[in-house]
Formats: sequence, structure tokens, C-alpha cells
Amino acid sequence: MPSDLNRWSVFKEQTRMIKLIEARYQGEFQVALSFSDGKEGNFDGRALLQRSGPLLEPLRDESYFKRLFINAGALCWPNGLELSPARLHETCRTLTTA
Repeated sequence: MPSDLNRWSVFKEQTRMIKLIEARYQGEFQVALSFSDGKEGNFDGRALLQRSGPLLEPLRDESYFKRLFINAGALCWPNGLELSPARLHETCRTLTTA
């Protein structure tokens, strides 16, 4: 049976924070992403824009979409929309992994 210390180590590994460290707009609603664990991938914003909602409406204009920035490790836009780095990490098309 594992000791309490070993269980804590497993818990810490499972709750590791993933942060977005770089986002580069590539054109046509595509964003190249780099994460804190070394993973690099591509986020297809067109998939996001298949959904509806008041925060998504401005992003349908490509000139607004490309105003993306990173705040506290999340992908953000000036209207307050934030995308979770953990969810982006799970769903982006992987380019490389460190």
C-alpha cells in the first residue's frame, strides 16, 4: 500500500498547471500555440466560431479575432473572452511535444 507521501506525489502530478506561453496568429482563424510543458499545436478558431454567444460575435470579424493575447496563461480577446489553457492543450492539433 502506498504511503501518504506517495499519494500526494501522484496528486501533484495530476494537477500540474498548463499555461499558454505563446500564441501566434497564422491567418484564416488559425493560431499557433506553445505551452509551458513544451507542447506546440494549432488552434482552429473556426471550430470555436461554430458556437454562438455574445462574446463570440466580435470574433467572427478576422481583424478582431487576430487581436488575441495571453493573460495569466489563457488565450484572451479584448471583449473578455478567455479560453482555458488546459482545454486548448487537450484539443489543439499537436505539432510537437518536448
